[in-house]
Amino acid sequence: MEFAAMEDKQLGVMRVHVKRGINLAIRDSTTRDPYVVVTLANQKVKTRVINSNCNPVWDEQLALTIKDVTDPIRMTVYDKDRFSGDDKMGDAEIDMRPFLEAHQMELDFQKLPNGCAIKRIRPGRTNCLAEESSITWSNGKIIQDMILRLRNVECGELEIMLELADGPGCKGLGREGSKKTSWMQTKQLD
Repeated sequence: MEFAAMEDKQLGVMRVHVKRGINLAIRDSTTRDPYVVVTLANQKVKTRVINSNCNPVWDEQLALTIKDVTDPIRMTVYDKDRFSGDDKMGDAEIDMRPFLEAHQMELDFQKLPNGCAIKRIRPGRTNCLAEESSITWSNGKIIQDMILRLRNVECGELEIMLELADGPGCKGLGREGSKKTSWMQTKQLD
């Protein structure tokens, strides 16, 4: 399946729960003061700085508006420096299409038991997953917990969770009684 970009309409709001960093790389000799910048298309949000910690716990909810489902979510970890430019501590990228496809499945989610896995995504060359990630039905919502292995650095991981929400003026990604909605199209074979 391929996805088509919508006009300029907002499709929904992706909530990114940045939970914690694990074994983040050391970038300077004095302190490690990491924070995370999350971008989606031209939007950018960031966590607070956690001082002197290679295993920070942010536990922060960040929200980004989805306009094009093919845009990846990019996460970059930085070490805050007081006197020079902030040092990059690694980055990761998330393809949100598998998560959004789970929202389109023809299931009566309300009948699923809490914690039921809807879809599993394995780590591979095309994603930054450190381990298998499950998209689950949890407390009346579809969520995806994941641990991302940071790229362009010798070590470090991020633990996050994705959740989709409708926002004011959003066209929506909800199910309309069919697997295909206006934001999805079937791939044409030649």
